[in-house]
Formats: sequence, C-alpha cells, structure tokens
Amino acid sequence: MSDDLVFYTNPQSRGRIARWMLEEAGADYRTEVVDYASRMKSAEYLAINPMGKVPAIVHHGKVVTEGAAICAYLAEAFPEAGLAPRPEERADYYRWLFFAAGPVEQAVTNNHAKFDPSPEQTRMFGYGNYATTVAVLEKAVSAHPYIAGDRFTAADVYVGSAVGWGTLFGTLPKHAAFTDYFERLRSREAFQRAAAKDDALVEKAQA
Repeated sequence: MSDDLVFYTNPQSRGRIARWMLEEAGADYRTEVVDYASRMKSAEYLAINPMGKVPAIVHHGKVVTEGAAICAYLAEAFPEAGLAPRPEERADYYRWLFFAAGPVEQAVTNNHAKFDPSPEQTRMFGYGNYATTVAVLEKAVSAHPYIAGDRFTAADVYVGSAVGWGTLFGTLPKHAAFTDYFERLRSREAFQRAAAKDDALVEKAQA
C-alpha cells in the first residue's frame, strides 16, 4: 500500500464516505484507523485535522478534510476513474454535492437535535427548514437515475451516503425516491468493497 495517499478514518463515522470514494477511484491508499477514545484528539492527529474529526486524507503531503471536498478532490486526482463531471453535468454535480454538504447536513442534524427554527430564524438559516430541504432533496434524486444525470459521479458518493444513512437511521423519511436512488448505488462493486472493509474493522474492534 502506498504512503502517497493515507486515509484517516473510523469505520463507525463519516469516514465511510471517503472509503467508498477511494474504492470508486481505484486509488492505492493506506488506512490509519483513528479511535474516538484517544487518537482522535491527539496532538498527532490534530496536526492533520484541527477539528479532531474524520475522515481526512493526506495525498502527496497535502491534507484534505470534509467528505464532500474529499469526493471532489479524488475525482480530479484520479481522472481515469471517470468520476468528475462532464461539461453538461457540472451544474447539477456541484449544486447537489454542496446542497448535501450544506443545507441537508444542517437540516438533518438540527432536526435530530430537536431544533426547529422559527419562521423568523429560517431567514438566517441556509436550509430554511427541514421539510423544505427534504422536499428539494427528494425532487433532486428523482430527476435522473443519478444526481447529475444518467451517469454515476463522485457527487453520488456524497449525496448517496447522506440518503443511505438518513433513511437507515431515520433522519430522512423512507420515501420511495430515496430508497430507489440508494438501491442503485449500494449495488456498486466499489460500495460493497468499501462496506466490507469497514465492517471488518468494526468486527475487529469489537473482538
């Protein structure tokens, strides 16, 4: 495994997004598991990500954090995988990638925390309110087979992860549009490889 690309993760975290993307990209990478009890907040890891969060990657000495940024970065770093947007896909690709990273993430976490912004507060919040965000996301995943059109791209890794986890853990409703979209994604070989690797790490930790 190459030290040119090091992947910092925990198998019970958003690190699964980056793992899936790495597998889709066909990248040669080394995995460093960062446990919550000690290493996540260690000086060594905080030097990589001062937020003390995973995932993070270090590629040729450069650090990339944030799931959406990692997906976009790897799509460009490994162009032979064909995961970056074509010209006609760019608008939807960037729009929905960052919609999932911004409004969807905020709406889901705030709703889970039982925070419901007042009508006055919705003006200050980029997502407005939870119901609107869910409705817009549902329409987006229904428009085409994939989020940017008829072809799978890196944006589907991030949007698909948000939808998959949301419907699994109940932070998004199990609407047919969401479940149908995620079913198309979870059948991909790279998704299954990534899930198997992370599941094996979970089993190892529990043992």
